[in-house]
Amino acid sequence: MPQDAPSPLDTPVTLPDGTPERLRRQIEFVMEVDRLKNVFRQSPLLSAGRKENDAEHSWHLALMTLVLAEYADEPVDVGRVMSLVVVHDLVEIYAGDTFIYDTEALRDQDEREQRAADRLFTLLPAEQGEWFRALWDEFEARVTPEARFAKAMDRLQPMLLNYGNRGGTWRTPGVTEDDVLARKSLIQDASAQLWSFAQSAIRTGADNGWVPRGTATD
Repeated sequence: MPQDAPSPLDTPVTLPDGTPERLRRQIEFVMEVDRLKNVFRQSPLLSAGRKENDAEHSWHLALMTLVLAEYADEPVDVGRVMSLVVVHDLVEIYAGDTFIYDTEALRDQDEREQRAADRLFTLLPAEQGEWFRALWDEFEARVTPEARFAKAMDRLQPMLLNYGNRGGTWRTPGVTEDDVLARKSLIQDASAQLWSFAQSAIRTGADNGWVPRGTATD
């Protein structure tokens, strides 16, 4: 493709004449969220020399939910947890990914993501958009067992990538073992067993020099 040619994501797509309005909005939403595949996170993949994208991250959380739901401290509806993890990062299409150890970017993360949610979910038919928004709000609030487990998967998954890469984002300047433990502590809200495993993995990483020991930052 020539350097100055528009990418497919920047080119409006006209659906076939006669497409019913509801289906049109749903298809346009599905096509819009394809952008998630081009939102890159900081976590390095285990199987390739690049960082993962948000779509890969969300898929991995859904699969982890199927595999690890038995470790939830409270009974959870696995299907609902999967819905939460599939929806939770869609807003990053507009808000961008916020690196968990970037304290400056974290300051306005909620504001950016709320605006993105307002924009994105209204692309859908009204009642469906409200349902998607409710799922996103539920994940953020963490007041249900499903949301707490979904958030635990969200914190556990990048930890596994960093451990497998012998450091990964743990090697970010200024990040310490205590920082990692503090950021991952939400896992304990959903699973004592997975939190025990996470602590062991992080401490093993520190023992091996993959993350420096030290005091957590604010």
